[in-house]
Amino acid sequence: MAHNRHAFFDLVRTKLFKGRLVAAQVEGLTAILDAWRESDGQGEAQPLSYVLATAFHETVATMQPVRETLASSDRSAITHLDEAFAAGRLGSVKTPYWRPDAEGKSWLGRGLVQLTHRRNYEAMSAVTGIDLVADPGRAMEMPVSVAILIEGMRRGSFTGRKLGDYFGRGRTDWLGARTIINGNDRAELVARHAQVFTEALDTKPH
Repeated sequence: MAHNRHAFFDLVRTKLFKGRLVAAQVEGLTAILDAWRESDGQGEAQPLSYVLATAFHETVATMQPVRETLASSDRSAITHLDEAFAAGRLGSVKTPYWRPDAEGKSWLGRGLVQLTHRRNYEAMSAVTGIDLVADPGRAMEMPVSVAILIEGMRRGSFTGRKLGDYFGRGRTDWLGARTIINGNDRAELVARHAQVFTEALDTKPH
C-alpha cells in the first residue's frame, strides 16, 4: 500500500478537519502513518484507515494523546471523573478505576485510544516493551501511544477483537470493527471517518 502524503493530507484537511490542519494534527497523523509503514510495510488500506479513524474519534480530532475527559492534568481528570461518577453519568462504571491506588498511581484513560485499568497498562507494557506500570503517564508520549493504538488493535488487546477479524481477505466490516475498542458505541460515526481515511490513502497525486 503506497500512498501520496500530500494528496492524503489535502483530502483529510477538507473532509475531516474543516479545511485546516494544525501542526499537532499533522504530527499525530504522520506518527501513525510512519509507525504503520515500519511495522506493516505493505497491505490493504482499510485496517490502517480504521486505526486512523479510531484515533481521530478518541482524541476529538486533535490527533494527540489525551487524558480521559480531555483534562490537562491527572488531578483535573480525576476530579472530573469523580464528579461524573457521583452524578450517575458513568452508568457502566461500577468501581472508580481512576482514583489513585496505594502507590498514588491513577489508571485513568490516556493516549490516542483510551487505556484504562491497571490490567490493561500491564498488558500493553508487555506488548510495547515499555514499563507503563512503573509510569502510567508514559502512555501520553506519542511514540508509546502510537504503539499502544496500533499493536493493541492488531492483537485484540482491548476487547479480544482485532483488526484481522474485520478486515482482510476481501472482508471489510466498518461497523463491526468498533467492537475492537468499545462495543457499538458511535460505530457508524467512526465507520464514516474510516471510509474518508481510506479514500485519502487511495488518492493518487494529480
